[in-house]
Amino acid sequence: MSIYAVKTTASQEQTVADMIMNREEETIHAALAPDSLTSYVMVEADESAVFERISDEIPHMRGVVPGESGLGEVEHFLSPKPDVEGIAEGDIVELIAGPFKGEKAQVQRIDESKDQVTVELYEATVPIPVTVRGDQIRVLDSDER
Repeated sequence: MSIYAVKTTASQEQTVADMIMNREEETIHAALAPDSLTSYVMVEADESAVFERISDEIPHMRGVVPGESGLGEVEHFLSPKPDVEGIAEGDIVELIAGPFKGEKAQVQRIDESKDQVTVELYEATVPIPVTVRGDQIRVLDSDER
């Protein structure tokens, strides 16, 4: 079995992956539409000829990239990366969700096991540590850059 890259319309990756999997094709085994890969769906199939048969029937499917891929090339899409990856203590961040949305803060502590970050708000009169999830912040300025 090989993995094929199927070209799609932008923002329609999940729709195309669902339509491919809803078809009852014995030669298609799995479809993957990772968020970090725009306009492509990775499909595990026995042969590429199956895509020629179904490409006209699936809207937003634009074709197949020539060639095959192995599992090693898509393996990094299979395990999610933690939201706190790329954040370091002392970084300046902006809170993008929650009650302090729009506030700027400095990272005080990172808990990778819980995927949480403790920050201290800039404009606060009294410095109060606030613990937020890693997906609720956006790094503005990093000491490592």
